[in-house]
Amino acid sequence: MNKFCLLLLCSFFSSWLYAQDFALKQLENSPRHHEWVEVQSNGRSIHSFVAYPEKSENALAVIVIHENRGLTDWVRSFADQMAAAGYLAIAPDLLSGFNDQYDKTSEFPSSDAAREAIYQLDPQQVTQDLQAVQRYVADLPASSSKVAVMGFCWGGSQTFRYATLSQDIVAALVFYGTAPDDYAELAKIEAPVYGFYGEDDQRVNATIEGTAQMMKKAKNTYEYEIYSGAGHAFMRRGDDPEGGEANKDAKTQSLERIKSILSQY
Repeated sequence: MNKFCLLLLCSFFSSWLYAQDFALKQLENSPRHHEWVEVQSNGRSIHSFVAYPEKSENALAVIVIHENRGLTDWVRSFADQMAAAGYLAIAPDLLSGFNDQYDKTSEFPSSDAAREAIYQLDPQQVTQDLQAVQRYVADLPASSSKVAVMGFCWGGSQTFRYATLSQDIVAALVFYGTAPDDYAELAKIEAPVYGFYGEDDQRVNATIEGTAQMMKKAKNTYEYEIYSGAGHAFMRRGDDPEGGEANKDAKTQSLERIKSILSQY
């Protein structure tokens, strides 16, 4: 391999590995306890990141479902932010055990490769993995046994979908993810669903009204906010120093709304 090709290759991997330095810095500066755990799901191990709050009583647990690039440093840093707000957060790597070559998100050669793998996942496997994670975190000694679910982008859609399948979560917080388009599925939801959307994200926003109508017909709670000037993935972009003021404002407002919602449980 010549020097030019080697330089390009190193640059490619560096952009994948270090694109979220701001998130790593947040994690490194956190005073909270973090740990990696292996959650067993049908003979598979789901690599999961846990962030504990610093508080004197048991905490509401929150499952954080990652974007379509897998369990990135930013998703882990957001789990830590949830712990900072007083919640016991767990972020599962749903690419765990993808194949013999790639056992977790960090082993994929690029974020694009991780994204391609995400869309090959069996929906039933995703459901079973989330159920296993929910049982695990609910049973932790520091947990109140109550569990909320939140997710971003692909994870937002998975959050909405999981709400149709789990009758014992206390709330579902959907960040710029779409809902199932089947009324019969939405009618199964028992937990309240809260949506968080960026104004400049019409691909997702075009589906909101139809979802709202079906949720109203089913007499289900669906409350959402659309944040002015924010784009898709504003929670992650709002953490990035170069993410833009509208995204930062939307992220700040969303954090306050999250705490207001979860304080009920």
